[in-house]
Amino acid sequence: MAGRRGNNEGSIFQRANGRWAAYISVDGRRQILYGKTRPEVASKLTDALKSRDAGIPVIGSKETLGTFLPRWLEAHRHRVRPRVWDRYEQLVRIHALPTLSKVPVAKLTQAHLQSLYAERMGRGGRSPSLVHHLHMALHKALGDAVRWGLAVRNVADLVDPPRMPRKEMEVLNADQVRTLLATEAEPALRALLTVAVTTGMRQGEILGLRWSDVDVTRGVVAIRGSLQRSRGQVFISEPKTARSRRQVELSGMAIAALTAERTRQRNLREDMPDGWNPLDLVFPTPAGTPQHGKTLTTSYHQLLKRAQLPRVRFHDLRHTAATLMLSRGVHPKIVSEMLGHANIAITLDLYSHVTPTMQREAASAMDSLLSA
Repeated sequence: MAGRRGNNEGSIFQRANGRWAAYISVDGRRQILYGKTRPEVASKLTDALKSRDAGIPVIGSKETLGTFLPRWLEAHRHRVRPRVWDRYEQLVRIHALPTLSKVPVAKLTQAHLQSLYAERMGRGGRSPSLVHHLHMALHKALGDAVRWGLAVRNVADLVDPPRMPRKEMEVLNADQVRTLLATEAEPALRALLTVAVTTGMRQGEILGLRWSDVDVTRGVVAIRGSLQRSRGQVFISEPKTARSRRQVELSGMAIAALTAERTRQRNLREDMPDGWNPLDLVFPTPAGTPQHGKTLTTSYHQLLKRAQLPRVRFHDLRHTAATLMLSRGVHPKIVSEMLGHANIAITLDLYSHVTPTMQREAASAMDSLLSA
């Protein structure tokens, strides 16, 4: 039984078996969408028309994951950050398609995903975090499949991925930080580490810092981006959240280190060819090119070894900065703003190990205030 065509609905009709269906024309080809009720099909058709008009692939009901996932990736190439897209592509190509490529999206089940996750966990002892990220990528893709009228529901909602293991942070205490900064090192590395451990900036933010972002007179840096690498390209990406774009006050140590580094680079430029450090980076390589995070980490770990300090991750310098500030009574809201956290709850959760000390100090402060 044919249904009456409404505004922007396209062709909707009822099949002999009672199910409703709709046709949509994409690139001269007719594709069909199904549903149990007319409103359900009308909703799918509206979403499909919006997707088509926005340039997002509208896929037929017999589409397999082997063709859907690559097309889904292509549709999102310019909708997410390059590094995020690279990660999606890697997860889909290496971990999802070898097992699921022949399965129609409409017939994908909870059992398919559970089997995939179990197989990935069992092969070579894959980490729970990898399977967790695979699940997140598939959940996003299958959610779009539902919106595009390819699946009735997102079966990833029915599957519990392995829990992400929480990495225990290791921090340096104040004496260890002093030892680190006093250990003989290249001037640029010492300046970089001084900034890292006094501001809590992320590695990418430090490597993407430009001299135009630094105001030593006012003692602040403006964090406007992060150095990223994707498929051989190096670029400074926009902060991923509004809170990540922020202004950070510099300590006297950091101001002195940056002032000395700027003077060193100005002197260095005189012996360098024109065009040295074209991105105007604060911490480039000696050749003036963007520094690779792995190279920095290697130099940093070598310095830790010479200083006879624990081998903590570079990212743990961020945790070190936060822990030292909180332990000295800096308000968590200020620490949260310096770190660029989305909200103060993240800061309090991450650094709950400092809370007992803060509470003891608060109790002592009340005694001092109120005791006769």
